[in-house]
This record gives sequence, C-alpha cells and structure tokens, in this order.
Amino acid sequence: MEAVNISNKVFPRKKILPGFGLTFGFMILYLSLIMLIPLSTIFINTAGIDFKEFWNIVTDERVMQAYKLSFGASFIAAVIDSVFGFLVAWVLVRYDFPGKRIVDSMVDLPFALPTAIAGISLTAVFASNGWIGRYLSDIGIKIAFTEVGIIIALTFIGLPFVVRTVQPVLEEFDKEVEEAAATLNANRFQIITKIIFPTIRPALITGTTLAFARALGEYGSIIFISGNLPLKTEIVPVLIMSKLEQYDYQGATAISIVMLLTSFILLFTINILQWWSTKHK
Repeated sequence: MEAVNISNKVFPRKKILPGFGLTFGFMILYLSLIMLIPLSTIFINTAGIDFKEFWNIVTDERVMQAYKLSFGASFIAAVIDSVFGFLVAWVLVRYDFPGKRIVDSMVDLPFALPTAIAGISLTAVFASNGWIGRYLSDIGIKIAFTEVGIIIALTFIGLPFVVRTVQPVLEEFDKEVEEAAATLNANRFQIITKIIFPTIRPALITGTTLAFARALGEYGSIIFISGNLPLKTEIVPVLIMSKLEQYDYQGATAISIVMLLTSFILLFTINILQWWSTKHK
C-alpha cells in the first residue's frame, strides 16, 4: 500500500481497484476476446493466398473504384461536417433560444438511430418520388442512388463527432479574451482567425478525423440510398458483403485488411492529435 505525505504526516493510500498485475491481465483478456482474436482471423484467412494474388484482388478495377468512392465521399462528408459541426457547436454554446435542449439532444440522434433506418429515411426523402427528391427531379437533379446521396448519408452519421468534440472546447473558452481583443480594435475576422480558431483547431481536426474514419466503415445508411451499382455507386463495405454472399472469403478478407490497416492509421493519427491538443492547452 502506497503512502501520501501531507504536512509531514503520512497517510496510507488505499487502492480502489486491484493491483496493476490483475487489472492489466483483465485488460489483455478483454482486448484479446473482443478485438485481437476476431481481427486476427482476417489475416489468417488471407494467409492462404500469395502476395501476387492478394495484390490482384485489392487492385481490381471494381475494388479500386469502390476505394475511390469510399475515400472520396468520406473525405467530402468530413469536410462538410467540420464546417457545419463547428457552426452547430457555436450556436449551442454561445446562444440561448427556445428548444435548445431539444436541438442539443438531436445532435446525438445518429448515434442512437439504427443506420438502416437512417438510410431508409434519407432514401424516402431524396428519391425521385420523395418529399424533397420530387422537386429536385423536376429540375434535373438526382440525389438518391448517386454519389451525392452517399455523401449526404455520410454527412448525417458523421456530424455528431465534430459537434461533440468542438463543443467542450468552446464551453471552456474564456470570452474575456475576445473582449480584450475587441478593445484593441481587432475586428471579427481577426478574433475568429487569430484567437478562436487556434484554440479549437486541434479539437476540430480530431472531430473531422473521427467523422472521416466513421464514414469509411459505414454500411447501413448507405446500402439503401446508394443503389449499390458496381463501378458506380458501390462502396467498400458493400463490396465486402457482396463477396461474402458469393462465398469469396479470401477476397473479402483481403479487402478488409486494406480497410483495417487504414483504420489503424487513422486511430493512430487521432491519438497523436489528442496528445498534441493536450500538450498545447
């Protein structure tokens, strides 16, 4: 039992949880059963093919087009989320208005709502005979079953990541700093770019990266609104499911490895950004 010295008096420090050895063992057991062992099966299933065959699978024309659509749509959606996520967070922190708590709770709706329901709802709204799609169709704009529909769906599921990452930073921001800048004749643009943005930039980058990572693995909200047309509106998760339905397990796991490694890189990047954000507070 460790001891704490306060005013030359020694008080024993009680351990709330068991020692490092036991808790570390539980952590490794949990990670192994829930994450490491299931993920290792992807590499085991792919080990039966040589590198040339693996390369041919992951660079196939259909697969490359799915990569292009998944990464491109996810990036565009993440950029949109970064802009509107900041604006939503700003309004929720800086202004009081009727129904504020309702709007605040609705931000988390994509977290609680099953993604399949989100996909069906978006399709019903933006289809050619939908509430909004019918009017857009009259002027020659098609949303559902196109790349635009995929971006809208990915934007919908990624927005909360940006809002909930930026919102606490804005709440802790000292408004007196803005007032001091205003007394020094700083205009609104200078206050935003020189004072506010540098403070929220690490959180904004982290939230945008989380939204991008979430969009890469999205399946439920996309499968209905995309149309799943090979070489046109087929994203990587849908392609993986298609190969599994065709019992092409090695092809599915080979593509999954590429996405898994990408996810690891994104998570590593997020951890670096969080460390950098903490260090520069």
